[in-house]
Amino acid sequence: MAESQPPPNPLSILGWQRQMSKTLDPFGMLEACWGVGRAWLSHPKELAKQLQEFNAGMTAVQVQALRRLSGMAGKDPIPPVRYDQRFQEPIWNENPFLDHLKEVYLLYTHWIEDAIYSAPGVGRKEREKAGFIVRQLLNTVAPSNFFWTNPAAVLRYLQTGGTSVMDGIFNLFDDYQRGTIRMADESGFAVGENLATTPGSVVFRNKLLEVIQYTPTTEKVHAIPIVLVSPWINKYYILDLNEEKSLVRYLVEQGFSVFVTSWKNPGSGMRDISMDDYLLKGALQAVEVAREVCGVPQVHLTGYCIGGTIVAALMAWLNRGGNSAGEMPVAHWTLFTSLVDFSNPGEIEVFIDEDSIDYLDQRMADKGYLDGQDMANSFRALRSNPLVWHYFVHNYLMGEDPPKFDVLYWNMDATRMPQAMHSFYLREFYLNNKLAQQDGIELGGRPIDLRKIKQPLYAVGAEQDHIAPWEETFKICGLVRGPVRYTLATSGHILGIINPPVSPPKRRYWTSDAQDHLNPIKWRDKTLKVAGSWWQDWVAWLRPQCGEERPPPALGSKKNPPLESAPGTYVVER
Repeated sequence: MAESQPPPNPLSILGWQRQMSKTLDPFGMLEACWGVGRAWLSHPKELAKQLQEFNAGMTAVQVQALRRLSGMAGKDPIPPVRYDQRFQEPIWNENPFLDHLKEVYLLYTHWIEDAIYSAPGVGRKEREKAGFIVRQLLNTVAPSNFFWTNPAAVLRYLQTGGTSVMDGIFNLFDDYQRGTIRMADESGFAVGENLATTPGSVVFRNKLLEVIQYTPTTEKVHAIPIVLVSPWINKYYILDLNEEKSLVRYLVEQGFSVFVTSWKNPGSGMRDISMDDYLLKGALQAVEVAREVCGVPQVHLTGYCIGGTIVAALMAWLNRGGNSAGEMPVAHWTLFTSLVDFSNPGEIEVFIDEDSIDYLDQRMADKGYLDGQDMANSFRALRSNPLVWHYFVHNYLMGEDPPKFDVLYWNMDATRMPQAMHSFYLREFYLNNKLAQQDGIELGGRPIDLRKIKQPLYAVGAEQDHIAPWEETFKICGLVRGPVRYTLATSGHILGIINPPVSPPKRRYWTSDAQDHLNPIKWRDKTLKVAGSWWQDWVAWLRPQCGEERPPPALGSKKNPPLESAPGTYVVER
């Protein structure tokens, strides 16, 4: 007689279901959608009111469609937002069928998103996750993403005699093999040839970074050199794109000695590289090289994005006791679009919680790093309409070649993140926000307290930055104890920084003293908006800070001799 089996343990079943849920939905976004749905079902009166609003909107859309079919004019009940490029072609308003299709889509989109963010009894984090994944779905099914409902794609088909469709198919196969939707034509660019061309030499190299010193072009330079700590999430040459868009070249031409960090693209052997390594063997090492080569006691230290975050940590570390000789090697400093307070880090927060970081830890454990394409895809998903579907439409539906645009090429030149550093960064900086806390975190054997920093600071934010929201970068003004000049540039995380002077000016900026200011909106409203490039204001601030002019130093020194010409080796490694 067969032995009877014990009944299944309900707790075991629930645990298995939870594990399967984590596997299929590692960031908990589908679970958040279920939470929003349950919230509405448990509030039937509020749900009825929400459905009434939808019915009123649908009635208005149907009435407008009947008016248009009758030859009568009228304003759309749901106009597209100004920056939505999908429906800017006049035919979306002129053709009654397309106009109605657009209005129905916008009605559903707005109503569903409003329902998510107004769901009763749902926490902010759950709303953000549900909103993110539903927004991806809504963006996917936009009528502009389908050939027969995209008037520009149909028109191009007719104009090209159908060859645009064949070109689109070839582009699709090409991108499928690459594993990504191309944003730029890679064939037109080469680092060291038409990117990163400012003359200079690698004067230091270790297993983590190269330090590049640039050749002076003026008879005299300011005594205090500038050390640029680039982000290691991408490659350094965003600071040296080409002759017209190179911040490095601009600073050299203004009479400054310039050094920049070029980080190694980590492989499996660098899985144990830590945040301490980036602090001491990276940023601090670049400072020491610049001091030694130029023969000066102090430098001006600048950091961009995560490079700025480590610069802020280094400034706090140095204010605990200087370098190994007890000296303070940084006289003053600058931050470009850098977070130090991660309590509200913007849209990236949708990927940040304990379960999500555990999932990323598991992904990194196999290879010892987070693949650069994973990072790139995450950031593109935050702005999927302009960064994904725009290229889907133009590459495939319209059969166009990707543009030859240096910034987009750089954006596709992704780098990897070593496991130990990236796990620590996500958990302790983003999730636990310990960098902003007084002695909340220890780096390099010292507790970090941003409130101990007293050196003058020039900080830059970007008005449309979705990676480091400017209101959050502004928080540094209320944390440090030294004087602060804050500048807010128009545009986003990249083009807000890569903003050379041109005539007529393309962009604008706000700038003024901001020490101890806690409210960014009040600061901006009281600050004059200036046409032009903030680079000029920064240089005007730097000149008196960086001391008298004198003959430029040689490239390298006996201790740190030139190893090879810029842009070096690490930047071209894949």
